[in-house]
Amino acid sequence: MLPDNRMSTPIARCSFCQDHWFGVVRTNEFRNVSVRHSVNKCNFRRSSNVYVIPNSSSLRPRASGPPPFNPLQYQSYSVPSLNWRNKGVRKLEGYMYKKPETVQRGKPAEFSESTVASLFSEHAGLPPRPRRIILVRHGESLGNVDESAYTRIPDSKICLTEKGWKQAVKCGKDIRELIEGDQSDDWKAYFYVSPYKRTLQTLRGIGMAFERERIAGVREEPRLREQDFGNFQDRERMRVEKAIRLRYGRFFYRFPNGESAADVYDRITGFRETLRADIDVGRFQRPESRSKNMNLVIVSHGLTLRVFLMRWYKWTVEQFEGLYNFGNTEMLVMELGPGGRYSLTMHHSADELRAFGMTDDMIEDQE
Repeated sequence: MLPDNRMSTPIARCSFCQDHWFGVVRTNEFRNVSVRHSVNKCNFRRSSNVYVIPNSSSLRPRASGPPPFNPLQYQSYSVPSLNWRNKGVRKLEGYMYKKPETVQRGKPAEFSESTVASLFSEHAGLPPRPRRIILVRHGESLGNVDESAYTRIPDSKICLTEKGWKQAVKCGKDIRELIEGDQSDDWKAYFYVSPYKRTLQTLRGIGMAFERERIAGVREEPRLREQDFGNFQDRERMRVEKAIRLRYGRFFYRFPNGESAADVYDRITGFRETLRADIDVGRFQRPESRSKNMNLVIVSHGLTLRVFLMRWYKWTVEQFEGLYNFGNTEMLVMELGPGGRYSLTMHHSADELRAFGMTDDMIEDQE
């Protein structure tokens, strides 16, 4: 079905599935077609792929329907995690159009490495990526020492023990020591935190090691919450459910009235896309004071952080099920490598990663 406003709004097909129609954004010389749509309609959802079409009256929609759209006539280039709203995409206009007579039918349009490099050199306004992403599990909580607490206290309101608070304070000092090892004067930290009480308390303990001017911001992120095991949890019933989970599979087993790790994976996927967008637009720093020494700290829960790593590095279900849980206030550091990729081997040794449950293949992929 075509949109009702096809007479006034240029339209074109999705560059992946060739099945859905989308609105076009007009500029002075080009029309950008943003292939951004619901994952329910197309499995190749990418908001960053853009086709640039010359502003020709022959391509304007007519009453009989939209003009024919042949993707082979246009160069397309995917800028990771950028969409048409960003000024940077508009700077790439004009480089993507390829004259129809120069296109060989049946052969996809290609970009050479030199062309890609020139595109990025033209787009020098991209903010620097954070130096590292630090994953931290909350400190020792009442539920870690007394499982019966879950029968009378909502999971979201379980607080830290005295030991857990001391762990959080020490963790903050360790994070600061790690960052100051870069010997840079302009470093800052930006925090994402689960809304659960134990993670918020852990963040407060960590924050005691930082002056206010060193904290770029704090965002409470509900998608980082713990796996939902149900409401008030019967102690004996939970032991039975966890035993069944081992037989069924830790990733796919869903607790009654709760979530499976696969459910957590779905919401972490959404958070990852938000995080990557925040990185790409430089949300953590003001344009006039951008620095390469920004550090992101994510304070969350054991399973949630393992699922985050699984999603980020595209690990399989089998690889996920081989991972061990984080210890209380244990850190895992994803550091930016020379190739622009975040790696665990930049900070951790191979033995440390094996102790976490990573296989040699997973470790090799980090290098």
